[in-house]
Amino acid sequence: MKLMRVGTPGAETPALYDDDDGTIRDLSGVVSDIDGAALAPDTLARLAALDPASLPSMPADIRVGPCVGGVGKVICIGLNYADHAEESGMTVPPEPVIFMKATSSICGPNDTVELPAGSEKSDWEVELGVVIGTRAKSVTVEDAMDHVAGFCVINDLSERAFQLEHQGQWVKGKSADTFGPMGPWMVTRDAVADPSDLSMWLEVNGHRYQDGSTRTMVYDVPFLVSYLSRFMSLQPGDVISTGTPPGVGMGQRPPRYLRDGDVIRLGIAGLGEQRQAVVAT
Repeated sequence: MKLMRVGTPGAETPALYDDDDGTIRDLSGVVSDIDGAALAPDTLARLAALDPASLPSMPADIRVGPCVGGVGKVICIGLNYADHAEESGMTVPPEPVIFMKATSSICGPNDTVELPAGSEKSDWEVELGVVIGTRAKSVTVEDAMDHVAGFCVINDLSERAFQLEHQGQWVKGKSADTFGPMGPWMVTRDAVADPSDLSMWLEVNGHRYQDGSTRTMVYDVPFLVSYLSRFMSLQPGDVISTGTPPGVGMGQRPPRYLRDGDVIRLGIAGLGEQRQAVVAT
């Protein structure tokens, strides 16, 4: 099942993508939003039991918003792909590197990416997003997936100078407005056979820079959910961005960073695609 949110920014309507005919179906008569409350197992089961054809259709050209609303926190994992750590000149960490991304960075999958004032080294990162469905606190690896509602595509945009050349934490290089495109859908857990075997890619102006797979993740989804739940409770609607494969702009020789007028396209097998035009502010 593919759940989405469409419409005006800040006033999105919950919707379902009908795979049978490619129609976007209105869920506003069933749930108020695709958020923490809607991600509970009983609510997801009720949505899965619906006949999509019985739901009102929506315009095909309607804006697609971030696939989850009311996100409490976005937790990111750094250097979680062995081949990306190598291109970054960094060693694979003995434990996951954790940092946060401001929820104000979240935007729709096809919204314009705005380079922040003073940006010289804004970069791209296609990532697998994990959406939490039920509260997880100190859960085991074996039980971790019971707390996952689904998966989505995330572009974890990063201003590398802000992230690495200034004092302090990575969060300030990760949190500019529009630096968290999310969607187009959240695909429910039952529809993703193996999150550790998904191809993923990213292009800028038609040139493919990233062409990888979640197979090269150092720490897989069950481990990450369990690990994070030791340090903080994971709440319904929280999102984990699990790291990126090689091919980021920082890793090019010479480095290649985003510029005004660039167009980014990215996707993950089965989870959909995104497209963002880049503008300087």
